[in-house]
Amino acid sequence: MTRQIHPLDKHLRLERIPTLYCPGCGLGIALGALLRALDKRISEGTINPDKVLWVGGIGCSSRMVFYVNYDAAHVIHGRAIPFALGAVLANPDLLAIVTGGDGDIAGIGGNHLIHAARRNVDMIVLMFTNFVYAMTGGQVAPTTPRGVSTTTTPRGNPEYPVNAVKLVGSLNANYVARASVTTPHYIEQFFYKALGMRGFRFIEIVSTCPEIYGRHIGLRDPVEMYSELRKRVKYKHKPSLEKAEIDWEKGIVIGEFVERSNPSLIEILKGVRS
Repeated sequence: MTRQIHPLDKHLRLERIPTLYCPGCGLGIALGALLRALDKRISEGTINPDKVLWVGGIGCSSRMVFYVNYDAAHVIHGRAIPFALGAVLANPDLLAIVTGGDGDIAGIGGNHLIHAARRNVDMIVLMFTNFVYAMTGGQVAPTTPRGVSTTTTPRGNPEYPVNAVKLVGSLNANYVARASVTTPHYIEQFFYKALGMRGFRFIEIVSTCPEIYGRHIGLRDPVEMYSELRKRVKYKHKPSLEKAEIDWEKGIVIGEFVERSNPSLIEILKGVRS
């Protein structure tokens, strides 16, 4: 009997499947949606797969670069964005896709996130938010909601979290969106659009982590946590940045918040040199 081959198999390093992700992790859902969008662009002839570069730092989300069948780099914690910047400056024809968690991108790599957006660097940054430093033990992250108990805030997080969509959108990025693993069709739709643009494109993807974040808030069961996240997600059509709320209790607004056509860093540099 001939083995059934999945249509996305060509985009994966099958020798590394199954993944290292925990049961109930939302990252596999997200990766499938991302690859469907990429597959469409390649099929249309608008993207050359030989020019695609995936870059990840440290963490569960960054491990996506282990599984995609493209040129990929696994770099140190928080430094995926500057690595991708160096790559596109050396070869402007590259399509750089950065993947990382909220701790990696907004925490340890937060300074790089700010300045890459300010400069409108030619890359796509996919930030997977699960509200804690999951792989390293469940420490408090920049996105951890106030009051939530983590391994480093056993009495509850006393700090206000960062809203990465509002932060990046306030700068010079050409595209800013947010989706959720409970809405994979929006992940695919937003990533497809980002793949057809230039400049800095940022997509926050809210994901489930029942083993770490879920355990701290009493939602360790994967199905229960997925269902709870789904209840909290609210899609809005092209909302303003002021509407970009992300609060586990009050709700998580998803949608496309910013779409601009500002000159990208590469376009500016080429103009200076010409």
